[in-house]
Amino acid sequence: MKRKSKLVAISATLVALQMSAVAAQADQQPAKADAQEDSHLGQTVVTATRTDKDVDTAPGSISVVTKEDIEKRNISTIDEALNTTAGVVTSRGKGMMDQMSSITLRGLPGQSRTLILVDGIAMNNPYSGSIFSSGISPGSIEQIEVVKGASSSLFGGNAMSGVVNMITKMPTKREFMLNSGYGSKMDSNAPEMTRRVQASYGDSFKDKFRIFIHNDYQATNGYRADMMSAATAPGAGITGYIPTKNYTGGNAYIIGDRGKNGAWQNNLTIKTEYQFNAASKLRFTFMKSTGGYDYKDPQTYLRNASGNPYWIYSSSASASYLGGYGYTDQYIYNVGFDTEIAAAKLKINLGLMDQVDSWSVSANGTSPTTVAPTTGKLSSTPASAWNADVQATFPVMSWNLVTVGGAFRTGSSYSREYALSNWNNENTRGAITYQAKGSDRTYSIFVQDEIVLHDKVTLYGGFRQDWWETFEGYNTTEGYLSSKSASAFSPKGAIVFKPFEKTTVKISGGRAFRAPTVYDMYRSWTTSTGSTYYSNSNLKPETNTSWDASVSQGFWEGAKLTVTYYENYISDLIYSSQTAPKVYNKFNAGKAESKGVEMEAEQRFGKLARLFANYTYAATKIKENSANPSSVGKQMTDVPEHMFSFGSDLDYGPFGASFVGRYVGKRYSSDTNNDTARGVQGAYDPYFVGDVKLRYKITSWATASFAVNNIWDEKYYSSSLAPGRSCYGDLTFKF
Repeated sequence: MKRKSKLVAISATLVALQMSAVAAQADQQPAKADAQEDSHLGQTVVTATRTDKDVDTAPGSISVVTKEDIEKRNISTIDEALNTTAGVVTSRGKGMMDQMSSITLRGLPGQSRTLILVDGIAMNNPYSGSIFSSGISPGSIEQIEVVKGASSSLFGGNAMSGVVNMITKMPTKREFMLNSGYGSKMDSNAPEMTRRVQASYGDSFKDKFRIFIHNDYQATNGYRADMMSAATAPGAGITGYIPTKNYTGGNAYIIGDRGKNGAWQNNLTIKTEYQFNAASKLRFTFMKSTGGYDYKDPQTYLRNASGNPYWIYSSSASASYLGGYGYTDQYIYNVGFDTEIAAAKLKINLGLMDQVDSWSVSANGTSPTTVAPTTGKLSSTPASAWNADVQATFPVMSWNLVTVGGAFRTGSSYSREYALSNWNNENTRGAITYQAKGSDRTYSIFVQDEIVLHDKVTLYGGFRQDWWETFEGYNTTEGYLSSKSASAFSPKGAIVFKPFEKTTVKISGGRAFRAPTVYDMYRSWTTSTGSTYYSNSNLKPETNTSWDASVSQGFWEGAKLTVTYYENYISDLIYSSQTAPKVYNKFNAGKAESKGVEMEAEQRFGKLARLFANYTYAATKIKENSANPSSVGKQMTDVPEHMFSFGSDLDYGPFGASFVGRYVGKRYSSDTNNDTARGVQGAYDPYFVGDVKLRYKITSWATASFAVNNIWDEKYYSSSLAPGRSCYGDLTFKF
């Protein structure tokens, strides 16, 4: 606690130093600072109501991250842009090496319970509801809109806890950008040789046709993040192991590591738009994302009586040291058309998310003296989903605005496992040893009504009806499985009240659902040790009933405070529980609740500087769980009880600087909360980290920057060993 207090104090000192510079600049140029326009004033969002609304008067709890916010920090993945947002939990323990991180809201764990959109296209894949978050380049984003709270009334399934909508850029003039940078470790457990090249081109032709092309390549050699441990000490005559604890506090012995975990990713975005007239435009977006990871140079710490490396322990094979490698190739296509017919605004959106390849390789081997496996296994799970969405917005008298629409989504996935004759070559595939597949589809209609009762009071009400079904389910363990259908009614209401010019009160409530995924319903499988995990084709959707209330108060120029209280009540939670020795089954077995407070404060000095701080308290609890009664009363997994962030940003002539401090409290990976140990593999430690970035504008078209992540070199585990202190420098050219 003393170290944490010192770190917070040092961080606050950095912020104070920045603010002293701000004060000096403001004293010297008060007129200029006052004249500068605040880029966040008058900001509009579309996600809260499916129509353009001012962020301060849109219903519900909303946070916005702009492209300027992203550029001022050292952001390499899209979830990093959200890790200082109140109420948002991001899970990326190893940085870029975690290809499938998660973004969750309001104390509801699991990526499948938070809907992720890119230009209105759902990114949650139909197999597990996860997202390939490394497949979205932060440099292609105009702004990110985070709408917290049950949102199925507008967006259907996966929106139990809210929606994160990433809106890509569209230029209004000709522009070029080139960025290149290189990073290095400043500690032994930090990524090595991080490199990045970005380039973009945008143009507007006669205010009719616009185009934006952006490519972002990143790679790192990584670091040794995954330790190997054994539950018992190796046999007599074997040395080199290190006594430690496992994440539940039991005795364990570190015997080696899986090597340096490297990764790479390449993201291409092409977006075009044609403006027919003032009311009609056609858009097309294409995004291609590829990425991979690997492990190199595994190490055993064990030595036999002769002093030679020893790779066998507790009757396990040496291949356990090998982390394997994997690859993902994903395409997104989106066509959108906006027009007006009489007084109605019409929007049509068609999209395809196609994960054409997503595979990983693991090895087999038993050599006691070296890691020399010859065979392996490749697991492949391609998935795709089609989306269609149409809506019309029209006034009914001057005080009433109605939005009606319908949607259709269908997805499928096909999981297969192959025997590899050479584990180092994914193309040496032999027979299929396991397969599972399934499809789903959803039909939806929705209605929303916005009623202006008074210039200070606006009411919102609406609902969505979804009809959901799964079909074509099959797995090798159980054969063909039955289809399942269900429906969900998701109402929501809200009120926005502005009693005074700088005061806004918002109250909203609604009901949301999440349909079980293809993985939940159809993928049964057996591990190499003989444990079988069964799917359940009779699962029904989870539901969430929630409400929240917030007060936003402006003070003097640029100062604002927002306080939000929320509650979620979740039913029919899907659990996997042991029902017999080495047998696990899935059930709709649980009820849970989450209650919390989000506090956000901000002070802006025009475009000169910004101070911010926020705090999130999330009290989560399992209320019922017939699958595992010992979890009742425990905290929900992957949800920290406390989080806070604070920081500042300064622009002083050609110089710019930003600082961010982030604290994330203890999380549990076990629903019985028995993973209490800290500082060991598998644990989810509380941590406080600070990041700083310095910028210098060399010319009107060239900017250099230097960043340090985890400046205090905080050592903690997020299952794996998290990255230590590292630095990164880059040059950006804009024309």
